[in-house]
Amino acid sequence: MKNAIARFGKFLSAMVMPNIGAFIAWGFITALFIDTGWIPNADLASIQPFMLTFLLPVLIAAQGGKMVGGDRGRVMGAIAVMGCIAGVNGTEGQPMLMGAMIMGPLAGWVIKKFDQAMEGRMPAGFEMLINNFSVGIFGMVLAIIGYYAIGPIMSAILSVLSAGVAFLVNHSLLPLVSVFLEPAKVLFLNNAINHGVFTPIGAEQVAEAGKSIMYMLETNPGPGLGVLLAYMFFSKDRTTRGSAPGAIIIHFFGGIHEIYFPYILMNPVVIIAPIVGNACAILFFSIMNAGLNGPAAPGSIIAFIMMSPRDSIIVSIIGVVIAAAVSFVIASPIVKMAGAKNLEDAQGKMQQMKAEAKGTAVPAASAPVADGGAVKKVIFACDAGMGSSAMGATKFRNRIKAERPDLIVTNTSVDNIPADADVVVCQQVLADRARASAPQAHLVAIGNFLADPGLDELYHSLTAQKPADAPQAAAAEPAAAAEKKRTTINADCIKLGLQPVSKEEAIRAAGRLLVEQGCVDESYIDAMLEREKLVTTYMGMGIAIPHGTTEQKARVKKSGIVMLQYPEGVDFGEEKAQLVFGIAGVGDEHLDLLSNICTALEDEEVLNNLKTTKDVSYVLKCLEFHD
Repeated sequence: MKNAIARFGKFLSAMVMPNIGAFIAWGFITALFIDTGWIPNADLASIQPFMLTFLLPVLIAAQGGKMVGGDRGRVMGAIAVMGCIAGVNGTEGQPMLMGAMIMGPLAGWVIKKFDQAMEGRMPAGFEMLINNFSVGIFGMVLAIIGYYAIGPIMSAILSVLSAGVAFLVNHSLLPLVSVFLEPAKVLFLNNAINHGVFTPIGAEQVAEAGKSIMYMLETNPGPGLGVLLAYMFFSKDRTTRGSAPGAIIIHFFGGIHEIYFPYILMNPVVIIAPIVGNACAILFFSIMNAGLNGPAAPGSIIAFIMMSPRDSIIVSIIGVVIAAAVSFVIASPIVKMAGAKNLEDAQGKMQQMKAEAKGTAVPAASAPVADGGAVKKVIFACDAGMGSSAMGATKFRNRIKAERPDLIVTNTSVDNIPADADVVVCQQVLADRARASAPQAHLVAIGNFLADPGLDELYHSLTAQKPADAPQAAAAEPAAAAEKKRTTINADCIKLGLQPVSKEEAIRAAGRLLVEQGCVDESYIDAMLEREKLVTTYMGMGIAIPHGTTEQKARVKKSGIVMLQYPEGVDFGEEKAQLVFGIAGVGDEHLDLLSNICTALEDEEVLNNLKTTKDVSYVLKCLEFHD
């Protein structure tokens, strides 16, 4: 149940998060130019209601439509939400943020289903006509439904929620929200609650009163600050105590609240401290009729102050101090009595919980293969079957070939697993697709293809029992493999000593290098980014292999591999990749080079050298073919 709620909340917040900049712009205009703002200006203040009524709902709906139905879903979502806006604008006029969160995904789903139904049935020469008219017609229908049904229903729901908040405020009960809010934050439901619930209600209150206390409930950095201060002064574990000051800076000034969650997880009783601290701050804010002009994103003291009305900055600061002081006083004796709890263990637990909240939980160890000796074929499967799984299969094949020369170990895309596969190895997020593709096979779900405990368990299962009639020569690769064209790598394909960038920038850089080598055209870069959204191309051991989607594989001009070295690492989710191999493959021509890469990476010294060397010739020596 928690995972389902977490995934739903993540979906809601994913519609809002990319548009936070627009919310901040709206908040700044509100804070600066309304009657009670820093520099009142009626003309400029008139921008604010248009942004709230039209811009924000359209952005959210478009994002929701794109998440489900791609670019056509994006356009459909924007059209559909206009019906909701028009349906209430002449009456109560509530901001249709909640309506946008429904209409956007609904529109994306409708156009996605239409496109699936038309696949292979589109008359030649009528593609553009049908595509444009389908978006227009379905968009119009959904806009009408939004006008007469969804808009009024969402307006009524928002009115009820707003009335409920008013009741809690008027009866001094709003502080009780912290009893549910603080534990939910530690369970990584903070974005779901803040952006899925508090933001729509807050927008409604800002439209009416110019500020909203809802923006102060989850973003107050005080409760977490108190917990971190307690660990900094009173933790008996030297490592934990030494890490707290850095965590304080990241949390308080950077607004990354997740940094203090491990400190609570290592001693769950500490959760009492932020609950009571936030409750006291909320009570103070309620008494002082405080509020923010817009969302404080991220939840740092800087954003908290910047979004405070001019006449309420001192009130906002006092509320943060109250939360921090109360949280510190309660957490300190708990931390003292806790003994030397280990932060590293708590961080591991946090990563597991965060993965579960994202719906990508770290898989439990797969059950051992019942009869390892009977296994004849092991398939490594990834989305496209041309990069991650190829390296995983090569590494595992090299590892097991001495003990099981009879075993066929190869790779394919997850949707094309052969019927004679005995064991299928894939990443956890692809497990359902693998089961549907090969229901007869034993499934091993792993986190990455190069270094995962599940692979060790599989190795032991397959080598514990050897078949009596095992042949002496491996049948791991087709005989024709020796005749297939080889992909080479040259100095122009290698970039060393690059400065850290975002994952997306690293993937784009790899794609541009493939374009420069004449392997692909520019559209392949977007396909590489789309592929990364499906499932991470991080392999483990500091290596990532971004590549295009299955649909784009047919558009590759020639096979090629490029290598980008980032000595300080590029963040791929929770891991850092120092080596980024961009690949484009025609058929399986590139698999020989991937095999060479795998062989090189099996030597830990070589792997570490590749991550830091400044010598291109050394890289070529490690990765080139040796006949």
